[in-house]
Amino acid sequence: MQVAVLGTGLMGAPMARALVRAGHEVRVWNRTEAKARALEATGLTVCLSPASAVAGADFVISMLSDGRATAGLLADAALRAALEPGQTWIEMASARPEEARQQARDVAALGVAHLDAPVSGGTAGAEAGALAIMAGGDAETFAAARPVLLALGRPVHVGPSGAGMLAKLANQAIVGITIGAVAEAMLLLERGGADPAAVRDALKGGFADSTVLQLHGARITDRAFAPGALCTTQLKDMQNALAEAQALGLSLPMAQSIRDRYARLIDAHDEAAEMDHAALFLDLLDVQKPR
Repeated sequence: MQVAVLGTGLMGAPMARALVRAGHEVRVWNRTEAKARALEATGLTVCLSPASAVAGADFVISMLSDGRATAGLLADAALRAALEPGQTWIEMASARPEEARQQARDVAALGVAHLDAPVSGGTAGAEAGALAIMAGGDAETFAAARPVLLALGRPVHVGPSGAGMLAKLANQAIVGITIGAVAEAMLLLERGGADPAAVRDALKGGFADSTVLQLHGARITDRAFAPGALCTTQLKDMQNALAEAQALGLSLPMAQSIRDRYARLIDAHDEAAEMDHAALFLDLLDVQKPR
């Protein structure tokens, strides 16, 4: 397949490499050209404009910062002129469900199919081609895109347009709340004198075990907060989840609490914006300080 990848940041770059390894012909574009140029050695083609990247592609994968960034891209006249009937646009960044539905309506007017297929698994999952992929949209469109998505991980069709983004918001609420619980558990172990690594090993296979416990528990113990997923992204996703809940007339108190903690962390630590979301532990340390 000919695949265009728009956005080669933390997630887009390893996803592009995974597509190349799977044998697809890949063209990439990024606002900061140097980030895209760094991928040339993998055998893909770097394009100087999004329009040149999408021209003739079977599938266009958008992995920008959020839904507003994608909407801005779709407003570009040159890009719209380059899109052709029969192509499929796959939004894989985190956005709100209504933003995904609006994208679908927008590209449908150009004869282009659409999936909202956000991912979970961070940079490690992207590098390994082992992302969890939650796809919303037409079932036939999903079936046609599945060979491409399989190069990136495990795709599952979760419902109509917007359902992929809703699933991602649920995922991020679970992840954020679990990070908060793991942070508290790691602090309890450290201050109580137990070996956190040994306890994580002891809990493997039990009800408390999870990827968050094993991966982020280790990050917290080692204070290793180089980003796999950014605190700012987690905050955005928690805010989107709460906005969607409000639209449905729902209250999500745990999600609200974690959203507030990420906001406080980013306000209190200048460097937190560029840290992994496991750095929520630092906010927990802050609240232990005498007032």
